[in-house]
Amino acid sequence: MSLNAYLILSTLLFCIGLFGVIRRKNLLMLFFSTEIMLNAVNVGLAAISKFHGDLTGQMFAFFIVAIAASEVAIGLGLLILWYKKTGTIDLDSMQRLKG
Repeated sequence: MSLNAYLILSTLLFCIGLFGVIRRKNLLMLFFSTEIMLNAVNVGLAAISKFHGDLTGQMFAFFIVAIAASEVAIGLGLLILWYKKTGTIDLDSMQRLKG
């Protein structure tokens, strides 16, 4: 496969994730859409890295995977707490947060 094919795939995945972030009201689906966007960036970085013969892009991809894993762990913990407190995970229910 050529570099353009990987970049087109990465762009399509990113657009799908971006559409999910914009359209979804459910926090769990928002996390899934964010993961799709991060993985799209990883595909692009790994493809560019391979075609240029440099490992820098692949190192960034590993770093992004580690950040995404920690983001999901913290986010899901907060999501479970929010669901136990309110009984819903809609974004509209979070607009009335009390400090």
